[in-house]
Amino acid sequence: MPQSQDYAEALVALLWQVELGVTEAIGDVPLIRYEAVVEKPVELPKLAGVKMATAVAGAPEVEQAVDIAQQMAKGAADLSALRAAIANYDFCELKKGARNLVFADGNPAARVMIIGEAPGKDEDVEGLPFVGRAGQLLDKMLAAIDMSRRAQTAQDAVYITNVLPWRPPQNRDPEAEEVAMMLPFLKRHIALVAPDFIVPMGNAACRALLGKSGITRLRGQWAAVDGIPALPMLHPAYLLRTPMAKREAWADLLALKARLKG
Repeated sequence: MPQSQDYAEALVALLWQVELGVTEAIGDVPLIRYEAVVEKPVELPKLAGVKMATAVAGAPEVEQAVDIAQQMAKGAADLSALRAAIANYDFCELKKGARNLVFADGNPAARVMIIGEAPGKDEDVEGLPFVGRAGQLLDKMLAAIDMSRRAQTAQDAVYITNVLPWRPPQNRDPEAEEVAMMLPFLKRHIALVAPDFIVPMGNAACRALLGKSGITRLRGQWAAVDGIPALPMLHPAYLLRTPMAKREAWADLLALKARLKG
């Protein structure tokens, strides 16, 4: 086979992998981490108040994984301990394929806590939420109402996190089991920050926190998350795809600003 033909076929194969989301080559032999199988049963860590069992294939049943998450989250006395607890939680498969744990950004003393869906490619690399194109748009939106994740005063600051701390493969939607496992950590996160207002951004956040979906209907309608006023908003990624929706997003930002002043 001519060398030029070898090069052409290799280039086509490379472009196909890039399209699938491959970002770097690790080794000569492919390893599908999500299909890794443990040959023998593994024993789950012993936690107070949690019934332990032997798990096959490296993961407990979802219910048990949620119980363990609840105990670990409950034991976190501050944000540093909560981050460590999430880092030590091994039952969510997303952790195996992610580069970084994406915990939070902004001022923990902020009156407003923004909760998105999950990290994307840029967030996975940097270990911070909302740093890609959607994050840049979010920063501009906040600046329009004189707010920022870098502000020092609680009145002008925001604190940002996600439902999931690890990036789903190819930025797919979070699965119900993944959300169930990580929700106890998110609820503890909210309790520790104790914001005056919560902004669930996008369907995944509304589904996890409000038990509802249909963000175009939910946006702009005040609700409550564990007794805290919550204003669902369109996700900045949606606004990038649908620029005409920025008018609704601006109305929601003004509603949030008015509530802060009130």
